[in-house]
Amino acid sequence: MTISLDISLIDCLKKYFGFDSFKGNQEVIIRSVLDGNDSFVLMPTGGGKSLCYQLPSLIMDGTAIVISPLIALMKNQVDSMRSFSMDDGIAHFLNSSLSKSQVEQVKNDLLSERTRLLYVAPESLTKQENIELLKKIKISFYAVDEAHCISEWGHDFRPEYRRIRPIINQIGTAPIIALTATATPKVQHDIQKNLDMLNAEVFKDSFRRKNLYYEIRPKINATKEIIRYIINNSGKSGIIYCLSRKKVEELAETLKVNGIKALAYHAGMDSATRSSNQDQFLMEEMDVIVATIAFGMGIDKPDVRFVIHYDIPKSLEGYYQETGRAGRDGGEGNCIAFYSYNDIQKLEKFMQGKPVAEQEIGKQLLLETVAYAESSVCRPKLLLNYFGEVMKEKCDNCDNCLHPKEEIEGKDYIVKALNLIRAVKEKFKAGHIANILAGNATSSVKSYKHHKIPEFGSGSDKDIKFWSAVLRQSLIAQFITKDIENYGLLKLTRKGHDYIAKPFSWLITQNHDYEAAYEDAAMAQGGKTGTVDEELFIILKDLRKKLSRELNLPPFVIFQDPSLEDMAIHYPVNMEELQNIHGVGSGKAHRYGKKFIELIKIYVDEKEIIRAQDMVVKSVVNKSGLKVYIIQNIDRKVSLNDIASAKNLEMPALLNEVEAIINSGTKLNLDYYINEVLDEDHQNEVFEYFLESETESISDALNELGEDEYSEEDLRLMRIKFLAELGL
Repeated sequence: MTISLDISLIDCLKKYFGFDSFKGNQEVIIRSVLDGNDSFVLMPTGGGKSLCYQLPSLIMDGTAIVISPLIALMKNQVDSMRSFSMDDGIAHFLNSSLSKSQVEQVKNDLLSERTRLLYVAPESLTKQENIELLKKIKISFYAVDEAHCISEWGHDFRPEYRRIRPIINQIGTAPIIALTATATPKVQHDIQKNLDMLNAEVFKDSFRRKNLYYEIRPKINATKEIIRYIINNSGKSGIIYCLSRKKVEELAETLKVNGIKALAYHAGMDSATRSSNQDQFLMEEMDVIVATIAFGMGIDKPDVRFVIHYDIPKSLEGYYQETGRAGRDGGEGNCIAFYSYNDIQKLEKFMQGKPVAEQEIGKQLLLETVAYAESSVCRPKLLLNYFGEVMKEKCDNCDNCLHPKEEIEGKDYIVKALNLIRAVKEKFKAGHIANILAGNATSSVKSYKHHKIPEFGSGSDKDIKFWSAVLRQSLIAQFITKDIENYGLLKLTRKGHDYIAKPFSWLITQNHDYEAAYEDAAMAQGGKTGTVDEELFIILKDLRKKLSRELNLPPFVIFQDPSLEDMAIHYPVNMEELQNIHGVGSGKAHRYGKKFIELIKIYVDEKEIIRAQDMVVKSVVNKSGLKVYIIQNIDRKVSLNDIASAKNLEMPALLNEVEAIINSGTKLNLDYYINEVLDEDHQNEVFEYFLESETESISDALNELGEDEYSEEDLRLMRIKFLAELGL
């Protein structure tokens, strides 16, 4: 029965869901659905989208069909709907996870008009048998959830979503409500056009979530930083997103061995394990879920206190939706992303070979993500503007507002960089351009005789990191573009040519010294990083004086000042740690040490000090036989990625082992793997660098050869090759 005008929607809301009032635009959206209008709903995560179709489905005659992409979401919402009714048949889902008997139960409940809400995956909707079934029932309306999946410009495009309208036409038309938490104006138009609902009523809630704190951190010791953060926020629920399934499993294992209650979740796991892990997280048996983007859509857990992105996402839509899972109850929600431009370059490489149109879309989405990560502007302001909402004031709740980055006038630097790109005929990558400007006569620069052109060293007052930042910010400003298919060569855009002809003021962000910032943060949190804790030092001296009186010994006989200072740096809390303190042997430790370590332990607990030794990330690797395993598999020319995966190692840890094997005098030949990741020219350039260099430092090599040109992994591989071949 359709709702009559004299029945209050508030009464229905109270009756079915127990709420006394609607949130935001919920009431006007529900009235639009009840009036039979097509409706487009743009509402941030946590805004209450589900209610906009759940309540009308209970009021109207017939069955509402909800098209949803995730099985986990369907089960969640069906369970939720059944909790509001005495009849389990009121809500069902229809997807590939059901047994034959369960499918029969769904059909019977639909045909007997018991079911008011049916969740269907788009793949199930296209099956002819399901089309025939749905033709036999009265459909009140269609709800297309996560509607951004329709658009190629959306962050989670799914081709099967673009077939929804033709299927609806086959089954029988009815009003449509399309709902999403993230859509730019371009994506919104694409959704409405594809669903043939350009005349729909449009409802937009503000994207502003004042309780969410946004921060971008440099990807330096990311795993260690994550462990530190979780330990500091013990007992709080959090989600950590990674781009690859492999990284999800590695990180989850690392968290577990470091005492954190964590589980993995990704689409490659069997459905029973996925469901079990999700349920443990929802039931608070686990604190942290490490996941790919397969996790989280529709997960109704209100008290997620942090969302961490180990890898920077491919688009701002995806990033906004994923961070939106934090603080849905209005409480604390910290959104932290680890950013490295190397990760962006890896994502660009993945696009090679894809259709040109798909590359262009991917390139644009990535560019917007880089712009967000590197910007000095208020982060919520940037995000809201991206989605077409104007936010004029600063949020005062993001890293850029609380810790403003320094900006300088960049006009002359940008013009210098653009002129050089034009002078070398737009045939070189960012690292090469930065080296020329900084005056670094690398082997690559010399081979093209670019150390002899007028522009060489024209920016030698700045280093290669500075020029790399100028080039990245020129990409963001769209003065230049990167040809992904053609090795990432930099090309001038029309906007870039215009800027050379008529330059104007353009502020660029100064690079932070992130490693120094990391140390400062450690200091602020109580990790003394080599500095004496003066308060503890005084307390230890008082204890020494007290003991000296009791034992009738001079204080220095017990422990000398340098030993107390070392204790006030390293905070030893057991006998083993105390014996590592300067001037403390086994005898002194056992004779005098007990009261000192007891005092230090109390002090550390009370002050909530993070000791350096507590932050040594425990490895999940069993070292027994590891070196033999590595040697045997390299001899068999097994990919290093497969070796690392088999032993639950991250690549840097595997390279540590390989370096140790080389340094012990064992010969290894990695050419088969290096040839896959580096071409001959790049190999020669790095080899020559190490041949001429006075140091084997990787950071020095990165500075010299260019972070845009090589990753740390590339250079470590070549250093291993260099040492192996020269027998050093």
